[in-house]
Amino acid sequence: MAGVAALEPEAPKYEALPRASRRGIALCLSGGGYRASLFHMGVLRRLNELGILAREDFRSVSSVSGGSIVAARLAAVLAPRERGTAGGPLPEEVWNREFRDPLRDFTRRNIRTGALAKRLWPWNWFRSSTAVTALARTYEDLAPLRLRELPERPSFLICATDMAFGVSWTFSRERMGDYLAGYMRPPDDFTLARAVAASACFPPLFEPMPMPLPPGSLKGGKARPGPEREAALADLRLTDGGDYDNMGLEPVWKNHAVVLVSDAGGLFTAAGDRGMLWRLPRYQGIQEAQARSLRKRWLISSFVSGSLEGAYWGVGGACSRYGQPGGYSKDFAREVIAQVRTDLDAFSDVEAAVLENHGYLLVDAALTRHLPRLVSPDPPLRVPHPGFGPGGDEDHLRAALAASGDRTLLGRR
Repeated sequence: MAGVAALEPEAPKYEALPRASRRGIALCLSGGGYRASLFHMGVLRRLNELGILAREDFRSVSSVSGGSIVAARLAAVLAPRERGTAGGPLPEEVWNREFRDPLRDFTRRNIRTGALAKRLWPWNWFRSSTAVTALARTYEDLAPLRLRELPERPSFLICATDMAFGVSWTFSRERMGDYLAGYMRPPDDFTLARAVAASACFPPLFEPMPMPLPPGSLKGGKARPGPEREAALADLRLTDGGDYDNMGLEPVWKNHAVVLVSDAGGLFTAAGDRGMLWRLPRYQGIQEAQARSLRKRWLISSFVSGSLEGAYWGVGGACSRYGQPGGYSKDFAREVIAQVRTDLDAFSDVEAAVLENHGYLLVDAALTRHLPRLVSPDPPLRVPHPGFGPGGDEDHLRAALAASGDRTLLGRR
C-alpha cells in the first residue's frame, strides 16, 4: 500500500479524468506513410456517411505522420465551413471532389525522392533541414492553410516528437508545444504544411525539423529551469510523431469521453538471422515494436475494463475479428495489406483502392461491435472500389500487390 500512496500525488499524469469530466469524441489517425493516409481515407469516408464527423460532440482529430497528411486535407475541406460538417454529412459528390480526389492525386506523386535529392546539391550539404523544408513546401499543395486558420470544430492536433525532451509535441489552432518545453500561440505565418512535415519526417531518411523560437516564447513547461533547459530550447528540433506515439493518443486519451483509434502502423514479422548489418536495425525494431504493443494492450485493456470508452481497428485486422461479415480475409489483411510499404512514394490505383476499402469496412465493423450507438441509423455500406474486392477470390489481388512492400531507390514514378 505504501507504493500506491506514493503514486497518489502523480495520479493526474497516469489516469484519465473522471468520466463526468471527459467530453466529446476523439479520432486518432496513426502514422504509416501513404499507406496510412489511404487507409484512413476509407475510415473517414465511412465516418462521414455515418454522420459521426457532423456530430456536435465530435471534438478532436489527433494525427501522426501519414495520418497527419489525411488530417490536413480534411482540415482544408472543413475550414471554409463555419462549423465543420455540423449541417450533416458531406454529400458524396462533395466528399469525392474536395477530399478524396485531391488526396488520391497527391498520393500518386513520389514526394520523397525529390525532397531528399535536394540535399545532394553542394550548397545544401550543411543544411540539415533541406529535405524536410522541401517536404513542407510540397504539403502546401494539399493543405494551403496556416495553423491559425484550422477549423474551430473539430480541433485538429498534429503530433510530432520533441527531440530535446523526448515527448510528444502538438500543433493546433490555439497553441503548439509540449508539457516539458512549454506552449506558445502559433505565429500568424506558421503553416499547417510545416506542422505536417514535422509530424511526417520519418528517420533516418528525413532529418528533424529545426524550430527556431524567440527566447522565452514557450511558457509553462515542466522541465526544470536552468542552463540545461535553455540549451535544449536553443536548438529545438522535431521529428516524426511516430517516434513517441504512433497512434496519436497522448493529446486526447485523458479528457475525451470516447476515443476512436485507426491504426495503420506496421506489423512486426518473424525473420531468420541475416548477420550483423541486419541485426542493428532489428534491435531498434524490436524496441519500437514492444513500445507500440504495450500502448495498444493498455488501450484495449482500458476499453475492456471500462476505464475508457472507444474502439480500435488496425490495418492487419479483419471484419471477422468483430463478428461482422464481409471485408478482406484475416490472412489477406496480415500477409498483404499490412505489408504494403510505409513510404511517401507513388501508390498505384490497386494499392489505393484496397487500402481505402479496408479502412472503410473495418471502421464500420469495429463501431458496430463496440459502439453501436454511433452507427444508428446505419446507412448501407457502399464499398468505395467494389472492383477491387473484398469477397471472392483474393489471389488476383495478391498478385497485383506482390511488390507493394518493396521500396525503390528512385521511386515508382
